[in-house]
Amino acid sequence: MTQGIADVVESIAPADCDAMREARERLDALTKPRGSLGRLEELAVQLAGMTGRVRQRMPSKAVILMAGDHGVVEEDVSAFPQSVTAQMVKNFLAGGAAINVLAKNAGARVTVVDVGVAADLAQHRDLVIRKVGYGTANLAAGPAMTVEEAMQAIEIGFSCVDQELARGVDLIATGEMGIGNTTASSAIASVLLGRPPSEVVGRGTGLDEAQLSEKANVIERAISLNSPDLCDPMEVLAKLGGYEIAGLAGVILRAASEQLPILLDGFITGAAALVAARLCPTAIEYMIASHCSAEPGHRLVLEELRLKPLLDLDLRLGEGTGAALAMHLVDGALAILNEMATFEEAGVANRADYA
Repeated sequence: MTQGIADVVESIAPADCDAMREARERLDALTKPRGSLGRLEELAVQLAGMTGRVRQRMPSKAVILMAGDHGVVEEDVSAFPQSVTAQMVKNFLAGGAAINVLAKNAGARVTVVDVGVAADLAQHRDLVIRKVGYGTANLAAGPAMTVEEAMQAIEIGFSCVDQELARGVDLIATGEMGIGNTTASSAIASVLLGRPPSEVVGRGTGLDEAQLSEKANVIERAISLNSPDLCDPMEVLAKLGGYEIAGLAGVILRAASEQLPILLDGFITGAAALVAARLCPTAIEYMIASHCSAEPGHRLVLEELRLKPLLDLDLRLGEGTGAALAMHLVDGALAILNEMATFEEAGVANRADYA
């Protein structure tokens, strides 16, 4: 890997155990039965460990949405044509997509990054154009990218986080767009999880049974042809992945190096998280699984990462939509720590008083 990637990986420190302990102690002192807010309490403790702060707010939220195309669409693995990627990027920039609506509702900004769309896009204040290429090569006919291209895309992810840091950011959510990217994600997951393609592949944008079976066959052929070394996550990413997946892996690693909580979205960002975790296992400590998507491989990825999803709504859109929804839970968890009274403050008898 490049020196820049190595430096970021080496700078990722474990979560702050002292802050987590203090958060648990405060939660246990609040006017409620211990643990009665369940996963919300777990989230509050997790956020304290990530940032090193117990009582905090996260008013500045950002969705980094990476967009890129995939040569594997030549194999008829998607219900939509490749041109939809560029069309949807324009929709994001016009504010007309689901992620725009949900991010606005959560008080988050959306930055779209063209890391590999197979079309030239017009300049826009919310668009970052850092194109590595005009879509990847067909992974069923050879490597999707070179290792150098994969590393370049990862470092673009670094720079996108740096831009958000310059604007002031407390929480980063991952989003993506790229027709064909569930095929690339399934291929990555199949190799890194040691599972056959049939167990991880899903319907993506809406394939029928025959198309689903053929999609699994395409992935199996791609893995056999490329023979990626499962012990080398960078090689797996390059041979089977996508520019936007590599970019998201970079976003995750750089955010973790700055102790920023990372809200993962669905299967594609899960595949990116899996690559990031293989490059630096400590990065997992900064990941929050917003939801479990309808793609079967996503649940397997989350199990491997030992992340429990906050939501399970059968979402399969991507874009960062699940992550935007989970922002409300982050705000709720922090509000509990900040605003709820302790037994002592409220003058309410604690169970310990009767022990």
